[in-house]
Amino acid sequence: MIKQIKQQQGNVSDSCTECGSYVDIGAVVEAEDTILQLSFVGDDSLLQAQSMQQVAQDRFPDTKADIIDEDSAISLKLDFAFSVEKMIFQLENQL
Repeated sequence: MIKQIKQQQGNVSDSCTECGSYVDIGAVVEAEDTILQLSFVGDDSLLQAQSMQQVAQDRFPDTKADIIDEDSAISLKLDFAFSVEKMIFQLENQL
């Protein structure tokens, strides 16, 4: 088997500089992983949380959101309909 893999390596054209890592995506992402918890601090923390909530719900309209006023921070809990939505949102917003 190893011999066959080595022989076929010449047929692979990998021109992507970001490529080269292979994982089974099912091993990384669980279907139930839909909740994203974010914390904001500072004078404009409520505004930041509301803005992030709007961005999430504009992109994925079925997203449920809760803003929680804690002692020294504001927490935003986003519950996406699907785990892939959470993953896309995190990537798009560099979270």
